[in-house]
Amino acid sequence: MIDRIEIFVTALSARLQRIFSSGSYDTGPAERLLSKPVLVKIYADGVVGCAQIRPISPGHFVADTTQSVVAAIKEIYGPGLLGKSIFDIEAINEMFDNRLANNPAARAVLDIAVRDAAGKALDTPLYNLIGGCCQPRIPLEWSVSMADDVETMIAEAKRAVDEFGIRVLCLKMADRRGWRQDVKHFEAVRKALGDDVMIGVDPNTGWTLADALSAVRELKKLGLGYIEQPVARRDLKAMAEVRRAADGVPVMADEALFTLQDAYALAEARAVDTFCIKLYKLGGITPAKKIAAVAEAANIQLNCGGLAVQSQLEAAAGAHFYASTPVSRTMGAAEFVFGLNATAKDPICPESDFVVREGHVNVPRGPGLGITIDEAALKKNTLLYERIG
Repeated sequence: MIDRIEIFVTALSARLQRIFSSGSYDTGPAERLLSKPVLVKIYADGVVGCAQIRPISPGHFVADTTQSVVAAIKEIYGPGLLGKSIFDIEAINEMFDNRLANNPAARAVLDIAVRDAAGKALDTPLYNLIGGCCQPRIPLEWSVSMADDVETMIAEAKRAVDEFGIRVLCLKMADRRGWRQDVKHFEAVRKALGDDVMIGVDPNTGWTLADALSAVRELKKLGLGYIEQPVARRDLKAMAEVRRAADGVPVMADEALFTLQDAYALAEARAVDTFCIKLYKLGGITPAKKIAAVAEAANIQLNCGGLAVQSQLEAAAGAHFYASTPVSRTMGAAEFVFGLNATAKDPICPESDFVVREGHVNVPRGPGLGITIDEAALKKNTLLYERIG
């Protein structure tokens, strides 16, 4: 039974700042709690389950902040977990629903930590508890930030390809100068990289329907790989219209997909070809697997999103979900490359074999998530600590 929960807000090795249509993605100054990762440890019957999620607000479409995640766990979800079995996954998620609505990042970090504990208790990798290992070697995607100067975007794209062997890129779109500027950016990156790299685009809801239709018409001529969330998240009719115009180029839902009910509505509207699975916005692995079942029933593919900035634990959770999904059900590649000690090391897991090799990563094979925390590094990098039970 769960008898104790510990919450840590941890520092990052380096500040990350990126630009997308709705604002900036910024991990903030080193000493500030806002936008820093939340790590939990769940103690139960001699095992310790761990997980970490970095709330990406302010400035993005998921409402959770570091402070709200800590409060939700400390005051509501955490006390509700005490005394429960780590194998009572459905009861735990029902408790989340009944005790406090929404708060997907807080739910996600707890759901993943409970599953890490279960894997450790059974001495088996987490993927064996959610479907097995369909894809032990996972292809990776690199998300390229918008920039005023297209040469900056080209440099980031070339680094991803040349240094890390990445073969799937996603360019942030919806430049303030209009969709024609987006097409110019895409054309420049395509020219610099050639035709052998898949390049998708992500306007993060920043295009109007008219913008999207115009941009897609021109981008298709340049070898467009896929389109992620081009228009407003609730406008499913517009998404469906973009999908018809794309004529075979996959259209992906990201901001439109938070819940199982969202997945059903998207499938019923025939609005998309792909669901973007980000564990922090869905509430963890448990709801993600249910959404995957809806996708399978509707012949919709899955993409594994989320940068997992400087977090081996967050990246590992994505890797286990991806590994448990047959290749025929996936589109593109996994986005968690920033959690693989690629651009800056995870401060609490600085030495690891869970790294990029030729554009891919191997799913961890150890019990649970298969990631070992450096406890001395955790102590050094803890900005806030709370204990429940």
